[in-house]
Amino acid sequence: MCGIVGIVGKSNVNQALYDALTVLQHRGQDAAGIVTSHDGRLFLRKDNGLVRDVFHQRHMQRLVGHMGIGHVRYPTAGSSTSAEAQPFYVNSPYGITLAHNGNLTNVEQLAKEIYESDLRHVNTSSDSEVMLNVFAHELAQRGKLQPTEEDVFAAVTDVHNRCVGGYSVVAMITGYGIVGFRDPHGIRPIVFGQRHTDEGVEYMIASESVSLDVLGFTLIRDLAPGEAVYITEDGKLHTRQCATNPSLTPCIFEHVYLARPDSIIDGISVYKARLRMGEKLAEKILRERPDHDIDVVIPIPDTSRTAALELANHLGVKFREGFVKNRYIGRTFIMPGQAARKKSVRQKLNAIELEFRGKNVMLVDDSIVRGTTCKQIIQMAREAGAKNVYFCSAAPAVRYPNVYGIDMPSAHELIAHNRSTQDVADLIGADWLIYQDLPDLIEAVGGGKIKIEQFDCAVFDGKYVTGDIDEAYLNRIENARNDASKAKTQAVSAIIDLYNN
Repeated sequence: MCGIVGIVGKSNVNQALYDALTVLQHRGQDAAGIVTSHDGRLFLRKDNGLVRDVFHQRHMQRLVGHMGIGHVRYPTAGSSTSAEAQPFYVNSPYGITLAHNGNLTNVEQLAKEIYESDLRHVNTSSDSEVMLNVFAHELAQRGKLQPTEEDVFAAVTDVHNRCVGGYSVVAMITGYGIVGFRDPHGIRPIVFGQRHTDEGVEYMIASESVSLDVLGFTLIRDLAPGEAVYITEDGKLHTRQCATNPSLTPCIFEHVYLARPDSIIDGISVYKARLRMGEKLAEKILRERPDHDIDVVIPIPDTSRTAALELANHLGVKFREGFVKNRYIGRTFIMPGQAARKKSVRQKLNAIELEFRGKNVMLVDDSIVRGTTCKQIIQMAREAGAKNVYFCSAAPAVRYPNVYGIDMPSAHELIAHNRSTQDVADLIGADWLIYQDLPDLIEAVGGGKIKIEQFDCAVFDGKYVTGDIDEAYLNRIENARNDASKAKTQAVSAIIDLYNN
């Protein structure tokens, strides 16, 4: 789950790109990058770290041009070396840079095709670089000195025909324009909008609508599955459906955790979806324990706050903020490596004893993935004097790996995999554990004014919408992407970075 942005403006876009990336920082804390175009030249800055740490004044002054793209990354595979920071660049044809959110499930086949048939070299283990080379090759096949929108859309069509998985992409063709496109299933989100200035209309493409809001852009709409938008350097907007059989099956976990609550994805307010999650949880609690003894509902900051508030309202129970969050510690879920996640929990949260002492406490979190964080938080609640600690997950049990760009790589690292609810409750130390039911989650997210018939719920039900995932594939990614493999790869990468620097 990365964050992407592209802007075609009427003046320098470096500050706007920077501001957009800070708004999208929740989607990735591992690396950040911006590339701009001016007079046929590219200006690139990217490195590991948060947006505020990667870009200093001297870097911003060099990022000139009224067109550019940006990226914030968190690693789902391989290492977190700076070599894999995005955007990526190829010089042929035209000079193309690309930033990508998601994951290609046929990347091994594509990498082989790129080398053997397309005669292109890939320098990293990132599937984003593979995607870039596929797009560049297909655009080069048009054989034009100056590409038209017809050439761009034809190239995107060929990308869809070759690439499988979940992806949203922004790419800049130096001197010509910016293109954004979305996979034929619409798994990963992407929106575009516009704003009017004294110089004319400016356009922006981004992962979430909130980044448009903050910069004063008006949301036009989400890209449809398989659709592409092409904005020429002089500000002309073109859109086209580039997939043969598109079907909207967006990732439901965007609404559970990934997206900001003030975003709108596929016409659905993330905030309202989370309110409805709280309502559904309250209904389940009242069905299972109508005589419950919950004294207080306490959210685990920040993502679960909206659902927890509505849950408390429907139960008629007090809602209290029982944990104070250190806002200078990043999102635990997207930290690379289990060791970093474990270390950060107690640095990140501190309990207010007053809200726990002698009470039956219902803790609410957005989901339970590995179980490490909630286990420590439950222990903190007990140390603060809670009489009983109940735990509520706004999402169903996460039992299966994610293959479309979320860091849930290995089944054996998922606490609910092959375990009952009581087993998980015992492991995390909860006196009572309640999960959201999947039909209720689907109703909560898709039950508003905008109806979506199907979501990608693979992490909950093991049904992968691209239809190409089997046990052999899951075993391969487990070997490549589990925490032990990451730790080994990161150690090697750190040595390489130290040597190169």
